[in-house]
Amino acid sequence: MELLEKLPGAEQWEVFERLRDKFDGALAPGETELIDRRLQDELDHPEDVVSLETVLAKLDAKYGK
Repeated sequence: MELLEKLPGAEQWEVFERLRDKFDGALAPGETELIDRRLQDELDHPEDVVSLETVLAKLDAKYGK
């Protein structure tokens, strides 16, 4: 995951699309579109993205390990 996060946004998008296409049949109807919208929002507004490390630290602080 760390390697993926170091890639430029366009390359992250390409990796995502390849994985999505590979597992497309495993998703429920509408999930692909939802994922597409959320990923596009992240690409459009990178300043709004919260890192996984930050989320995990907040959860650990709130609920403990």
